[in-house]
Amino acid sequence: MSASIIKRRPSQRVLVGKVMLGAGSPIVVQSMTNTDTADVEATTQQVFELARAGSELVRITVNTPEAAAQVANIRSRLDGMGCDVPLVGDFHYNGHRLLTEFPDCAQALAKYRINPGNVGRNRTEDDPFTIMIKTAIRYDKPVRIGVNWGSLDQNLIVRMMDENARQAEPKDVKEVTRAALIASALESAQRAEQLGMAHDRIVLSCKVSEVQDLIAVYRALTLQCDYALHLGLTEAGMGSKGIVASTAALAVLLQEGIGDTIRISLTPEPGGDRTQEVLVGQEILQTMGLRAFAPMVTACPGCGRTTSTVFQELAQSIQTHLRTQMPLWREQYEGVENMTVAVMGCVVNGPGESKLANIGISLPGTGETPAAPVYIDGEKAMTLRGENIAQEFTRIVDEYVERKYVKREAARQDFL
Repeated sequence: MSASIIKRRPSQRVLVGKVMLGAGSPIVVQSMTNTDTADVEATTQQVFELARAGSELVRITVNTPEAAAQVANIRSRLDGMGCDVPLVGDFHYNGHRLLTEFPDCAQALAKYRINPGNVGRNRTEDDPFTIMIKTAIRYDKPVRIGVNWGSLDQNLIVRMMDENARQAEPKDVKEVTRAALIASALESAQRAEQLGMAHDRIVLSCKVSEVQDLIAVYRALTLQCDYALHLGLTEAGMGSKGIVASTAALAVLLQEGIGDTIRISLTPEPGGDRTQEVLVGQEILQTMGLRAFAPMVTACPGCGRTTSTVFQELAQSIQTHLRTQMPLWREQYEGVENMTVAVMGCVVNGPGESKLANIGISLPGTGETPAAPVYIDGEKAMTLRGENIAQEFTRIVDEYVERKYVKREAARQDFL
């Protein structure tokens, strides 16, 4: 089905702590820790790092009494660090008991994630699903009803497979499984509302691990409800595969107006930085023009005219510098996330691309004059030469930020 046919109507707004999902609000980037939540120091530090990288919601595993007992402590420590990112509790199997036995945990979390495939539901007053929903209502917490391909309600899938087998023209297994995912999510949401959960306190997700399946499921789901939707491949994979798969799936859906919050579920390299999944999510939204998070660097891929690695090294240096400075700049300067920087490698496209950026540099290609013109807001400002071009250009970028963008305190004073 083409993008011109699918265009989602606005979703319901859902407030998660201080963060608004849906109803035309900016698409929210979230992430999840991979620490043992019972380890307060490690979990607090990783949440802080993810939030500093730009994660607007952070999900933590709550799977044991030891983990549940520490959630309020983690929340308190983050508040003491000036980090107010909302925490989402990820519950499976025993969430109803943990939320009941640890009320401080239930209160400290900003949202509960419930998987109807493994939480258990028998429509009684004391079934796990009912307990979790009523706890959420008691503490005024929204819930994400998150259905996963790998943990689908077996009673539901068996029932739908049996019904399909009796049809004159049965559908294939994958199509029935997709329908079961959607049915599980919608039936669970309907049950939650019957128990008293407000319509605008529910977020839905139907996670799968294949690109085309994700697109098909969310296109179908979005035609059947107006709940806020969480997007993401459930197991995207490692490295470039995970990044490419997530981008391929989410870009199609986001372009069609489907999705209110995203998570890029990358498998980190051994010892790798968990914040990579946050950066990938931000870059998907920013390159699509849906949000701006940090200055963007345009850099040419190089060719036979650029046998030197100078422009590659400078592009990497500038990109790293911008990402390092962005947490501080975000607090200090209004609009700096919209800045564009060009680092180009030769005379063919260098000057033109540099002029189109807020600030750009055109480095000399092989055989060109050893000079690097710098362009600021479309005009040639200076030419750099010598051994310290990288350091000088970095200084020019810093000075441009200080000069170009209004400090937030000044902006607040002007508003007042």
